[in-house]
Formats: sequence, structure tokens, C-alpha cells
Amino acid sequence: MLMGHLPEDEFESLTRSLLLPSPGRGVYARTALFEQVVEGLTTFISRHREPETQVFRFPPVMSRSELERSGYLHSFPNLLGGVSCLEGSEAKIRAVVEQPDWANELSATELVLSPAACYPVYPIAAALGPIPARGLMFDVAADCFRHESTHEIGRLQSFRMREFVCVGRPEQVLEFRTRWMFLAQRLANQLGLEHSIAPASDPFFGKGGKLAAMSQLEQSLKFELLVPLNPKERPTACMSFNCHRDHFSSVWDLATENGDKAHTGCVAFGLDRLALALFKTHGLELDKWPVGVRENLSI
Repeated sequence: MLMGHLPEDEFESLTRSLLLPSPGRGVYARTALFEQVVEGLTTFISRHREPETQVFRFPPVMSRSELERSGYLHSFPNLLGGVSCLEGSEAKIRAVVEQPDWANELSATELVLSPAACYPVYPIAAALGPIPARGLMFDVAADCFRHESTHEIGRLQSFRMREFVCVGRPEQVLEFRTRWMFLAQRLANQLGLEHSIAPASDPFFGKGGKLAAMSQLEQSLKFELLVPLNPKERPTACMSFNCHRDHFSSVWDLATENGDKAHTGCVAFGLDRLALALFKTHGLELDKWPVGVRENLSI
């Protein structure tokens, strides 16, 4: 029987062998076996990094002012997580932590939890000056956080994201996105994953968000690579392919050498979801995985 068609109880048993729940919903301890496959995925993705790509690895926090400037706060305020701390004298802090409602005394800092790996890279690109004719390519990764309203095993609050980002002329970004939509399907085949590509929209907030999502779909700005993961749910997005047009250029003044606004786009890999998909498809015993899959992941 294909792992892609596991009965519900077997699927849940599989995930319990890989991820240990914590008191925080949507937050899991990851086993050594799970991490071995994530590391293999990281190496596999790196082998497909394009020439002259600049590499950045970001911490799980970023500047609150930069995220506000990006527009994320207005589009997805329900998903955002901030970093808060206790402030004041030693005596005040000691008195506060003795109280059961000590969390009410927390004060917001200039840091927020990164909701996606690519947000910190746009001001870095802007600081480099005019975008060269060849465009710019970045390889970025971060531990990310989203305050999800549901906490299924494939929709973690804390997760890892890897992205390739393109900054350049509109036609360069579209070609980058098209190229990766084809390449990603080849990579999924090399990993033995059942998959499909479908148009998608982001979960914009509120009534206005519904219009934004419709516009995103109508303009074909976002596509996702979907993999059957949880029998109780629809196929899960394990990769996405996004065109931002000139949104980030308007924010960060990203301009080409001739002064036109640059466009940006990205391809994102959900490392934890991809690892779950691999275990669901091939089982828990790595030595029984197809030889080609093991070779591709160097495991």
C-alpha cells in the first residue's frame, strides 16, 4: 500500500514518531531522524542554487519597523508575533515575576518574529544600490513564526523556510518564477513525491483581504506545489512561487540601472512540510527508501 494513502490512524502514528508535541500548540520537538531528512533537503536544495546567488541566513527575529514598512502588518496582522520583555529596575522585575499575571507587564521591543525568510533581504538589496542588468539573486533561510488559528501537523506555528529570491526587471522575475515552477516539479519527482501545481492566494486579513486574494488569483501572482500530506485535509502547499511585482520596490526604492522600479519574486520551500511528505510517502526506515531518493538527499 502506498504511504500516500495511509489510513488516518497510521498517519498520526507516523507523525508521532517524528515530532513530539509541546505545551505550545503548533510547536514540536523534532527527532534526530526528522532532522536528518531536513538536513538532506537543505543540501539537495543548495545543489540547485543558481550562479552568483548571494547567501544569507537570518535569525528568527527581525526589525519591527522594517516589517511594518513592508506592509505585512496591514495584510496579515492576525499571523504576526512580537517580541516582548520585562523592563525596569531589578527590584521591579523581581516583584513582577512573583505575580501570576506577570505577562501583563511585558513591553513590546523593536523585534518581531520573522513571518517569512525573505522579508529582511529587501532592505539589504536596496543598500547595494541600483540593480545590475543581470539582476540579483539571493538564497535566504530562517526559522519563521505565524500565529495560525489551527495547529494541524502540517501547519506549525514555528517552522523553517528556505527561499530563492530574484530582484530585477519584470521579465527577469517572471522568467525566474516560470523556470522554478518547472524545476520544482522535477525536484519533487526526484524525491518520489506525488504532487500538483495550482494557483493560490495568501490568507489576507479581513474583508479587504478577500479582494486582495481575488486580485492575486486573477493576476496569477502565486502558485503552489501541493503534496497529499494529511488524510483529513486537502493537499498541503510544500513550495510556493510568487511574483510581488513592484511592491517591495515601492517600499525600499529598489531601482534598475536605468531608474525603473525593479520587480521581485521568490520560490519558497517549506522544509518541515517537505520532510513530512517524504516520510509519509516512503516510511520511517530510511534504508528502505528508493535508492535515487536517498542519493538525492545524501542519506
